[in-house]
Amino acid sequence: MHPLSEDIIQFFQRQGCVIVSSIDSEGFPHSACKGIVKINKKGSIFLLDAYRGQTLQNLKSNPCVNITAFDEHKFIGYCLKGKARILGKADLDAETIQAWEDRITGRLTQRLLKNIRGEVKGHLRHPEVLLPDPEHMIIVEVSGVIDLTPQHLK
Repeated sequence: MHPLSEDIIQFFQRQGCVIVSSIDSEGFPHSACKGIVKINKKGSIFLLDAYRGQTLQNLKSNPCVNITAFDEHKFIGYCLKGKARILGKADLDAETIQAWEDRITGRLTQRLLKNIRGEVKGHLRHPEVLLPDPEHMIIVEVSGVIDLTPQHLK
């Protein structure tokens, strides 16, 4: 496992979602948006996946994954490489379920506030409310970090 700096942890915790890339059965990349529930200094990232879709199927046959996030305004970003494992709903503890619910509530609150202030014309149906309950968690053990910030800006 690759330890993560406090800067990287804070960066990922600020993201509304991240791009998780897996490899499909034909060897092609598949990317999907996922929300981070928890991330720790040891290099473990906990993602709750609301859908039992392509990412889950890909990870069952090939656990290699990338998690990518960037901040366009600050022109910084990271790609975390690692291997994933799946934890079923029955194995999720109450703390993790609560952390997921807190993240969804926070995202919904931010969307509502931005809509009220007129900052951004957002989705009117508040998609977070429509997400199904998670059926499993994806746990990624980070093995490498790629800093996406251009060298001349570091």
